Amino acid sequence: MTERPAGGGSPGQLAAGELAAGELAGATVGGALPVSEAGAFGAAKRGPRLRGGVGLAFALPGLPQLLAGRVASGGYALFLWLALLALVAVRWERVVAAPTGPLDHQLALLTLVGVLAVAWSWAVRDARKGSEPLPLSRSQWGLASRAFRKNRTAVAALLAIVSLYLVALLTPFLAPFDPAFQGDLVTTRLQAPSGAHPLGTDQFARDVFSRILYGSRVSLSIGLIAVSISITIGTLLGAVAGFIGGAVDSVIMRFVDMVISFPRLILLITIIALFEPSIFLIVAVLGLTQWPQVTRIVRGEVLSLREREFVQAGKALGFSRPRIILRHVIPNVLAPVIVAATLGIGDTIVLEAGLSFLGMGVQPPTASWGTIVADGRNNLLGAWWISTFSGLAIVFTVVSFNLAGDGLRDALDPRQRS
Repeated sequence: MTERPAGGGSPGQLAAGELAAGELAGATVGGALPVSEAGAFGAAKRGPRLRGGVGLAFALPGLPQLLAGRVASGGYALFLWLALLALVAVRWERVVAAPTGPLDHQLALLTLVGVLAVAWSWAVRDARKGSEPLPLSRSQWGLASRAFRKNRTAVAALLAIVSLYLVALLTPFLAPFDPAFQGDLVTTRLQAPSGAHPLGTDQFARDVFSRILYGSRVSLSIGLIAVSISITIGTLLGAVAGFIGGAVDSVIMRFVDMVISFPRLILLITIIALFEPSIFLIVAVLGLTQWPQVTRIVRGEVLSLREREFVQAGKALGFSRPRIILRHVIPNVLAPVIVAATLGIGDTIVLEAGLSFLGMGVQPPTASWGTIVADGRNNLLGAWWISTFSGLAIVFTVVSFNLAGDGLRDALDPRQRS
């Protein structure tokens, strides 16, 4: 028989308090698993410790990990370290002039220094820990992380995505020419790939390689920002509709049905045709037309969560609706949201490229992958390299995001974990 505390309180209140102490502390995605389930996992080993590994990590970050058999993490850290040092050596004049240069050059310098510092500090700290057992996280995120690392295809896709964004940030140091620089139209126009121009030149004697690098900044930025807008709006509306229900749910979902009923491409073309095309308009239009799908996903998850014990305990303790939604409901629906965001970035990049190809997206002389493909459509046979390489960049990027999204979906689904 349970004793009543000195302060009083009914058994229902005591049960709600106990439930809140247990459920609200571990009900989110990062909450601990039951002891019986967590005990099934042993401690992970880092692998054999190399003699002199710390000193080796000081000189060549990632090499001790690579020699210990950790190919993905060690090999990628070593590759970044050597590649960025080579970039500094080749583009020394640009690197030195970056602090007083344009904003994108300053951002490139910060990225360069930051990546070098992160790679070096991680390698040294990891080498010092050596072969000590890794404390395994018993949270859902820890289980998902281990499941994701087992999927080599998804890991390779994620590393490719990280590399793409690093290239986009470091473009001012990587690009050999300014994207709008025009060479001699008589001698360098429509020049095939060569040593001076690795991917050839276009009809205005502009370097295609430089334009693809600068175009990556536009295409990748538009995809990331537009999806961030849509994910934020869709998650909030879906959580509110699913948690509150009633008339609020009906109004939000009928509005979602109305937005989905319009063909998205036609809606995009109509909106852009009414206003002067710009990067900000494209980002806003793409972000504000993609959220209905996220809203439906989140609403479906919240409908199953709002009857869970930890939500009921929060209501019994008098927590406000915004607190329960923001602190306890939304963290539990992040898994499908992350997957939707990863897959949505690839879809947004393709859509932006299509609008730019039609002349309704990013306007010249600003370079984007879609505009570069459009520049070469009249010379597909005589100057195939203009459209081919930019098209391959789009394909490679979208495939990387799709493969990473598939890997995240499998890792975050307990039924798919082996």
